[in-house]
Amino acid sequence: METMRQIVQVNSDRKVELTLPDAVEPGLVEIVVVLQPLQPSQTPAAQSINLFGFLPTRIDPLQFQRELRDEWHQ
Repeated sequence: METMRQIVQVNSDRKVELTLPDAVEPGLVEIVVVLQPLQPSQTPAAQSINLFGFLPTRIDPLQFQRELRDEWHQ
């Protein structure tokens, strides 16, 4: 099983075309499509942080680290 992520433009005909990596052998495959509208102002990198809404919002890693270290000093 291979997971890939591509950001594509959906035109008025609502058709998308994907080019699969060479590692995908010809034959039957199951494809799962998850649609997440992107805001035009956000870059793909900014969107990846969102993780397409699958995961709960996480706390800031630096804040979490500081809280752990504060516990050590108490």
